[in-house]
Amino acid sequence: MRGGLPPYPTGDTGKVATPVAAASGNVAAAAATAVLAAGGANVMTYISGFEFTGAGATGASVVALTITGVLGGTLTYNIPVPVGAAVGIPPLVVEFNPPLQASALNQAITVSVASLGAGNTNSAVVAHGFQVPYSS
Repeated sequence: MRGGLPPYPTGDTGKVATPVAAASGNVAAAAATAVLAAGGANVMTYISGFEFTGAGATGASVVALTITGVLGGTLTYNIPVPVGAAVGIPPLVVEFNPPLQASALNQAITVSVASLGAGNTNSAVVAHGFQVPYSS
């Protein structure tokens, strides 16, 4: 057992969940996407949060960050993009309490932010969560 932290949940089998994370890496003027991969048959994926960081572009705009594959449908966040590649966008850090489950067993959860536009040099998204086995 991990000292000082609560245990991860368990599935019907009594097996402890496995932490998962995914990152887009740094992208320039392109979509940044992080995918919590499907865990396999009879495994439920949960997203417990994500972080987005980026910088401006040649022209100001507003782009969408979406989370797909979660129960209840797509979640959308609007990201204002300032003028100037050296102008930082305030980080967007979201923690879900409780975590959000995938829409089905063996379903991936994807966090994606559209291209921030021409002249953009930095955009990145990271997603984290866990997977729970529901049968052996």
